[in-house]
Amino acid sequence: MASPGIDTEQEPLLGDRTPGSREWDIIETEEHYKSRWISIRILYLTMFFSSVGFSIVIMSIWPYLQKIDQTADASFLGWVIASFSLGQMVASPVFGLWSNYRPRKEPLIVSIFISVMANCLYAYIHVPASHNKYYMLVARGLVGFGAGNVAVVRSYIAGATSLQERISSMANTSACQALGFILGPVFQTCFALIGEKGVTWDAIKLQINMYTAPVLLGAFLGVLNIILILTLLREHRVDDSGRQCKNVNFEEASTDEVQFPQGNIDQVAVLATNVLFFVVLFIFALFETIVTPLTMDMYAWTRKQAVLYDGIILAALGVEAILIFMGVKLLSKKIGERAILLGGLIVVWVGFFILLPWGNQFPKIQWEELHNNSIPNTTFGEIIITLWKSPREDHNEGPTGCPIEQAWCFYTPMIHLAQFLTAAMLIGVGYPSCNVTSYTLYSKVLGPKPQGVYMGWLTASGSAARILGPVFISQVYTSWGPRWAFSLVCGIVVLTIMLLGVVYRRLVPFSRETEHERGRGRERGRHRIGNRLQAPSHQPRA
Repeated sequence: MASPGIDTEQEPLLGDRTPGSREWDIIETEEHYKSRWISIRILYLTMFFSSVGFSIVIMSIWPYLQKIDQTADASFLGWVIASFSLGQMVASPVFGLWSNYRPRKEPLIVSIFISVMANCLYAYIHVPASHNKYYMLVARGLVGFGAGNVAVVRSYIAGATSLQERISSMANTSACQALGFILGPVFQTCFALIGEKGVTWDAIKLQINMYTAPVLLGAFLGVLNIILILTLLREHRVDDSGRQCKNVNFEEASTDEVQFPQGNIDQVAVLATNVLFFVVLFIFALFETIVTPLTMDMYAWTRKQAVLYDGIILAALGVEAILIFMGVKLLSKKIGERAILLGGLIVVWVGFFILLPWGNQFPKIQWEELHNNSIPNTTFGEIIITLWKSPREDHNEGPTGCPIEQAWCFYTPMIHLAQFLTAAMLIGVGYPSCNVTSYTLYSKVLGPKPQGVYMGWLTASGSAARILGPVFISQVYTSWGPRWAFSLVCGIVVLTIMLLGVVYRRLVPFSRETEHERGRGRERGRHRIGNRLQAPSHQPRA
């Protein structure tokens, strides 16, 4: 299967493939091998483009929303943020089901085309005379709907790789996704040099400025992605040993009946993996959300300082995540994905435990603009609003420190900077480990059967986590403070570790036999051994 000098990503996986071995007999042709890996790498690029398209505008949404519609408030900002994940959650099972019965080019191209059109709509939301905020809401929701193709991408890669190749491929997919999230804000920063006014193409009423240039780049990358898929992507499926499989996704017409290995997928393992993946995404989403409010409250950072310093911290975590993704490839071959998932959850728990406030030093209090000691009805959008503050507002930063309206500021010790950085580093190690191994375990549990719908549900659970995580942490943190917030997170992680312990033995690769059938096979084997032991040592002569 492998050609000389291949890298780790493509190495043979189930035993040594030497001449005369069974694996050697089912070797794929060189042409098929090259086509398969070109297609997989095109989907790596698809994942990267999708991530860039999401993150390239995330820092400019709030100032652009304020500019185009004066009626938009912080609570509506929360809906705009959530609309992406809502759209993705709805679309993932739909595109997954589609990919099970039709060539996967179809849902990929349609989903990317939807994203391109949504980005173009975003560039024109300044044109209507009213209700501009609703156009932004629809545009972001449609971008999220197009991003539902993540399920198709992961389903394709899981079906086009053998069992041992899968961990490397899933790690590379996650690394491309993380790299897109890192580089998106970098591109946004470069476009900030254009300014708010920019240039206007009057003939088509197109404004190219710091808000619209990023989405236009996203639309261009989408068009480029469609061209690559049309010209280079081919349908491939191999079983766990690397044998080529015939399936409905192949473009070549065939009258043969599509056959898949017999056996039942362990639905308990499928459900448990969805829950594990939900918790993993839930925890990291709430951590990303709370970083800026936490650092501004604890260290009296201004908005400008918070955006700068927290941006550096999150970028460093992104680089750390890519290194972890690569390291998981090697470590999984020695101890397996289940052990890495368990270890990652333990590291995440330690990180959040370190975040718990200790000591007798308290954060600086905002005494300015003191009205009363009541706790306001703060919305999710208001909590994270500082992430989108325009740099032009630096002259009016306002008071710094822990707001007087948050009563817990008076009796909750501060989280020291070294304490926060240590916790962030540990969470940055645990999250990518859990992310890639949960995906890989899920694909192995499903086996060589079509995974489109199942991957759709997994992506939908991740989208739900990215919706609920920020809402949960913003409400608990504002009302009760970091001690309660992070204690509850620690409790959630402990329950997740217990769930993993319960289903640990079930998170194994798909087998054509059920557990009951394997038990019956062992019984028959013991019965045959017993009969041989009871048989006479020699028969009488005739």
